[in-house]
Amino acid sequence: MKEIIRTLKPYIPEEPATAVKERLGVDRLVRLSANENPYGTSPLVREAILSYVTHNDANYYPDGNATDLRMKLAAYWKVQPEQLVIGVGLDEVIAMVNKTLISAGDSIVVSVPAFSEYALNGLVEGAEIREVEADFETGHYDFAALLKAVDDTTRLVWICNPNNPTGTYETVEDIRNFIAKVPKDTLVIIDEAYIDFVTSVDVPTARALLDEFPNVAIMRTFSKAYGLANYRVGYMMTPLELANYMQTIRLPYNLNTLSQVAAEAAFDDQAFLTRMISQNAEERAKWESLFDELGIHYYKSEANFIFFSVSDAEGLADAWLKEGYQVRRGQWEGWLRLTIPMAQDGAIMRGILKQFMN
Repeated sequence: MKEIIRTLKPYIPEEPATAVKERLGVDRLVRLSANENPYGTSPLVREAILSYVTHNDANYYPDGNATDLRMKLAAYWKVQPEQLVIGVGLDEVIAMVNKTLISAGDSIVVSVPAFSEYALNGLVEGAEIREVEADFETGHYDFAALLKAVDDTTRLVWICNPNNPTGTYETVEDIRNFIAKVPKDTLVIIDEAYIDFVTSVDVPTARALLDEFPNVAIMRTFSKAYGLANYRVGYMMTPLELANYMQTIRLPYNLNTLSQVAAEAAFDDQAFLTRMISQNAEERAKWESLFDELGIHYYKSEANFIFFSVSDAEGLADAWLKEGYQVRRGQWEGWLRLTIPMAQDGAIMRGILKQFMN
């Protein structure tokens, strides 16, 4: 066994909803701890899945190249189909890129707080993880400090935009200025898992940087805005050479046909996506307005969640949980991450928050 494995802590998944409901004696649990989409999925997904299972058997392997989905995404993003690495969620893509690029003694630079999988997969491959603290007041990246952390051992720099768990959005111009100063043999990966929720700018994606720099890759997922967390579909747009290398270690038939069918159907329903983004933004604004009113320190969010601090975070999380609302704890002491709920649940939760703070 690798010695580093002995020191790592496993990812602890959410307690199953049925278990939580039984433990608390509640009839309904609204899970707002995993940034899942409370609005569900496009009805086109259900139709596509039912049509597939009605007319096909399960005894054949899926299309190992995910050809139809690959071609649809390539056409939309105006990249070569071969530039796409499609995985079982972004978790698999993150693991693949680390296996491809990282050797013992390499370093990875990441802003913190951050999605834990960036560091975990790097550590497994023997990398040194260099953590650079975000600005405490605003939650934004400290690009100058990130640049100082990069040296000739640095193979990867992670930029999650909007960032998880802070929800903060970095402008494409700020990211462009940073990448321009990074050595060309250091890959900068921009994780845009939550980019669809950004409403402050017309074109939030950093897709253009893929054409401007040889050391940029961009990750996307169907788990969040498209509501396909259960189907596990993520992908990365990357320079062709890197994509070719990553394909050599990708597990054959990694993405099952139902996931491919679901992703294609979801991608086709941009109207559903637009409605959901608008509703999320409307509810997000209500939460931020209340936080301002109550003097709660939070980070301006462009995602489908808000990261905030209260004096008794555990007490507040418990108060919500007793009423069937589960939020994310433990990412920072005294801080909670709240996935933006639907309007009716949001109104109830804000009422509980007001009572708790008073």
